Formats: sequence, C-alpha cells, structure tokens
Amino acid sequence: MLFLIIAMGVLLIIIATSKFKVHPFLSLLLGTLFVGFASGMSFDLIVESMNTGFGNLMMSIGLVIVFGTIIGVILEKAGAAYRMAEVVLRIVGPKHPQLAMSIIGFIVSIPVFCDSGFIILNSLRKALSKRAKVSMASMSVALATGLYATHTLVPPTPGPIAAAGNIGADAYLGTVIFIGLIVAVPATFVGYLWSIKVATKIEVPEDVTAAGEEFDYDKVVASFGKMPSTFSAFLPILLPIVLIGLGSIIAVLGVEGGFANFLMFLGKPVIALLIGVVAALPLLPAFNEETLTGWMGQALKDAAPILLITGVGGSFGTVIRNSGVEDIIQSWDISGIFTGAMFLLVPFLLAAALKTAQGSSTTSLVITSSLIAPMLPIMGIEGAIPLALVVMAVGAGAMTVSHVNDSYFWVVAQFTGMKVNDAYKAQTMATLLQGIVTIIVTMILWAILV
Repeated sequence: MLFLIIAMGVLLIIIATSKFKVHPFLSLLLGTLFVGFASGMSFDLIVESMNTGFGNLMMSIGLVIVFGTIIGVILEKAGAAYRMAEVVLRIVGPKHPQLAMSIIGFIVSIPVFCDSGFIILNSLRKALSKRAKVSMASMSVALATGLYATHTLVPPTPGPIAAAGNIGADAYLGTVIFIGLIVAVPATFVGYLWSIKVATKIEVPEDVTAAGEEFDYDKVVASFGKMPSTFSAFLPILLPIVLIGLGSIIAVLGVEGGFANFLMFLGKPVIALLIGVVAALPLLPAFNEETLTGWMGQALKDAAPILLITGVGGSFGTVIRNSGVEDIIQSWDISGIFTGAMFLLVPFLLAAALKTAQGSSTTSLVITSSLIAPMLPIMGIEGAIPLALVVMAVGAGAMTVSHVNDSYFWVVAQFTGMKVNDAYKAQTMATLLQGIVTIIVTMILWAILV
C-alpha cells in the first residue's frame, strides 16, 4: 500500500504539471503533502520532513546553483561559452556534438557531483548546441548521462567510496576505480544513444529565438567583437573542477596537515564555484552597473525557480524516506534466491528500490552497501575484483531511476527548459537504460573474471 501511495504521489505530480499546467513547484508541494497524509505520517513529521528536506538540499547545493548560474551568465554574455564550443567541436568533430558532451560529462563527474557538474557545464552545453544546431534536450541528456555514469560508479565520488568502505573494498580502491571506469563506458554510451535517438525529438524554448526564427550562431559571435582567449574562457569551469578533484583525492588518501586542510577547503563545491565566479570576472567587458548589477541580477532571477523546485523536490524525497519505505526495503531478505553472478541482482534490486523511492543515489549506495555487507562473507565473496563488482552492482541500482523525487532530475529539466513529461522521456528513461545495461555488463564481467 505504501508503494502504491508513493506511485500515486508521483502520478499526481506528473498529471498536475503536464495536463493542468500547474507550476512544478506547486505540483511537487501537492505530491509531498499527499504522500505525507496518505501514508499516515503525523502532522508534525510532515512539516519537519518538508522543512528538513528543503533545507538540507539548499544547504548542500543552494549556493552551488547560484554561483554556477552566475558563471554561466558571464560565460554566455561575454562570449566565452561560444569560444569553448569552437574548441570542443574542433577536437571532437562538428558531426558528434552529443558525443563530445558525453565524454566531457564522463570525465568531469569523476571528482565532481553530477548536480554541480551539470550546472558548471550548462553554458558550454548551450553554446555547443547552438553551434552544432542540434536539440538542446539531446545535448542535455548526453551531458547528464555522462555525468551520471561516473557519479554512481567511479570513486572519488562520495557514493562509490562509501559503498566500497562499507563492504570492505576500501583496501582495493584502485581496482574499484579501474573496474568503475570500464563499466561506466557502456553506461555512458547507452545514454549517448538515447540522446541522439529519442531526445533529439524533444523541443525546448531555447531551440528557437523569441521570434520563432532559427538561431544565427555566426551573427551572435560577431556581436561580441573580440572573443575571449581559450584559456580565459575555460578557466571558470576548469578551475572549480580541478579544485574539487584535488580535494577529493586528498580526502581519499587521508593526507593531513594545514596545507592539505586548506586544499580540501578550496575543494568544497561551494568554495570552488565561488572561486570560479572570481575567475569569470575578468571576462566582463567593463565593471559597471550593466555587468555587476544587470548580469548578476539576471543570474539570480534564473537561479530562483531552480532553487525552489529543487528544494521542494528535496522535501518530497524526505517525506517518502520518513514514511517508512526504507524500513520495508531494508527488511527484504532475497539473498537466498541468488547465487554466483546472480547474487549481484540482490544489491542491484535493493539499490534500485531505494533510489526510486527516495531519490538520492548517494543515499542508495550507502544504505544498500551497509545492508549487503554481512551477506558477502557468507556468500564467499572476497578479494579485489569480486568486491569491486559488488560496488558496481550497487551503483547500477543507484542510477535506476532518476525522476521527480531526485534533485538531479530537476536540475537537468529546469536548466534545459524541458516539461516534466518530456524530462521523463529523456532523463528518466535514459537512467533506466543506464542501470539495466550497467548490471548486465557487471554480471558479464563476473562470469569472465571471477
């Protein structure tokens, strides 16, 4: 009954948003209240869950969204995003812009959370899409799925690291990273295929100008006059990525000392993105009211609806989490049904159930790995490669699927301008395929290597 209530809550959000054109913020709020009341939660717990979910999400990525939006507006208005688009297409080739986005996302999300990575790279995605004259939605799915693959499978992202530590694979972290990179390739590729086969058919407002005419890329580039240099264009994006990656590596290696602590401080996403804002300031054509007030004000207006929708998405996920669904999932004992490579379906199904129910991939990775850790010695699963493949199975489940209770779903949908039903076709279905392909590849590797 609880799973039925959650499904009805999700359906309520979709119908309210797509059919009755209710704003996603209000739709999510209605869905949150419905699940809270229908599941029998107390009034105080509903209010506490809503406040906690909203606040925790704003605490973790609120300023990251604001700083990332400011960087994006500066890069776009100063012409830097278009300079980056030229460079990327020159390297990868103009015929494969979605592949370029997938590869960039794959690399960036190894040290960076996928939410932050999408926000950082959003201006590049838009410029590449306009330069190559391809669908904004297709470029979004290519970037989002590339980011998502390594986010759930490859340390030093916190989720896979925590999973490895919980099952005793932290001593084999190098093997987990190596296996993760291998498994993430087909996961990224299936996302790329979905972006060019399905997402290209989805149109968003930015695919055409306000007048309904095709975007004239060359005319826009000419309007900037002298374009920024390649170095200054990429610096506001690359610097935060390097800082976050460096901080993650230091944390994994356990390096201590004042300088190491300082580097870890710089590697916090909110600090790294703030440094990215500072690195973007030299791109301003002048330090005047138009840029310091007008451009910044535009960025804040762009960030506001994203913050609200993402925050109430956190409320929805927290209400579901506190409804008791996690306790039900954790009580399942399905290990006796599966042996050998089939055992990998146990962590996969548990992680997928948790991910679908409460929205957070990292939470799914942490809880599932804790649940299955006692089973592994009983099943005789030990050593570098078997444990690494178990982490991959958990990661496969943790990417299945991204929908309305996942903050990443709203980051992708809102920054792209996709409607909710289109985001389901594009993002949710892509992550479902990614999870299925990943567990299949993981089971094949088990059959070959173990």
